[in-house]
Amino acid sequence: MPNPASLCLLRLSALGDVSHILPLVAAIRRQQPVTRIHWVLGQGEAKLLAGIPGVELIPFAKGDGAKGMRTLWQRLHGQSFDALLLMQLALRANILSLGIRAQRRIGYDRARSKEGHAIFIRERIAEHPRGHVLETLCRFGAPIGVHVNELLWNFAIPDEAHDFAQRMLPARGVPLMGISPCSSHALRNWQPRRYAEVARHAYRRQGMEIVLLGGRSKIETEMRDAIKSCAPELPFIDLVGKDSLKQMLALLARLDVLLCPDAGPAHLASALSVPVLGLYAATDPNRSGPYRSIRWCANAYAKAARARYAKSPEQLPWGKRVEYPGVMDLISIEEMNCLLDHLLATPVDQRLEPARLRA
Repeated sequence: MPNPASLCLLRLSALGDVSHILPLVAAIRRQQPVTRIHWVLGQGEAKLLAGIPGVELIPFAKGDGAKGMRTLWQRLHGQSFDALLLMQLALRANILSLGIRAQRRIGYDRARSKEGHAIFIRERIAEHPRGHVLETLCRFGAPIGVHVNELLWNFAIPDEAHDFAQRMLPARGVPLMGISPCSSHALRNWQPRRYAEVARHAYRRQGMEIVLLGGRSKIETEMRDAIKSCAPELPFIDLVGKDSLKQMLALLARLDVLLCPDAGPAHLASALSVPVLGLYAATDPNRSGPYRSIRWCANAYAKAARARYAKSPEQLPWGKRVEYPGVMDLISIEEMNCLLDHLLATPVDQRLEPARLRA
């Protein structure tokens, strides 16, 4: 049944992954403008996406366990959707879907299915071997008659956030390199000294100002302090812990380049048309890299796979993480400096891949 009158998306997290769904949402709104779209997602993700046009966001308190599930089910009691797109494989999301009434329940293909996902769905998206996460999520449109080609990320960034970003990063005619150094997985983080050396290169050789970005957690503030202590002579613009999620989007949009491991800001920056120097060893950038900047990602995933499992990436399950202490040391300072130099020598209008779906 194409053209559903009502549609529910269920994807709770994380920041990068929910941003991958925005092109699908934009395509649904263009191709099926009468469809009412509801989206069950995490509370933090709801704050990030608040105000996106044409979608009712339904926040779920992930930390509340069973109580949070009952609260959500009560909110949706009496509602029935033409289709549910169950876009998360985690058992919690699968169980949460039980309280969402829908005539059609569409989930992942068999190769990706896990944690009992098959029990909670009645239809599957088409097989998509070894595809990027964004491409896979966009495939959820096909069963409802929506096909994603052009990639649009319609973030709603309020004027207040732009005003904040302009105050923090006023235009000075100097290129800005942001460093968002922390992933939610500590083993994916580069060493502070290495971030500092790339910052030093960017400042001294490329005349860039360096902006430190991140949240308020202990690991992020400690990483910030360590980077600054490794390069005390550099006049870092320190914005760690000083912004909201909306303000983060506005800050990212003002950068000329972002240096980042496999983490949400990499995907958000890419969506905002900011080139990303990605640090990938524990994960494969071909699967989870910043979609429009994969050419600028250091890719040590094959080295990590051989070192840890004596296998090539093709011999590992798609999406297999290779996380172990020291894995990120496979990426050298020199490689990142060369990538930065190459990026800055490339004409601005050629630094990003086109905003089109490749598969």
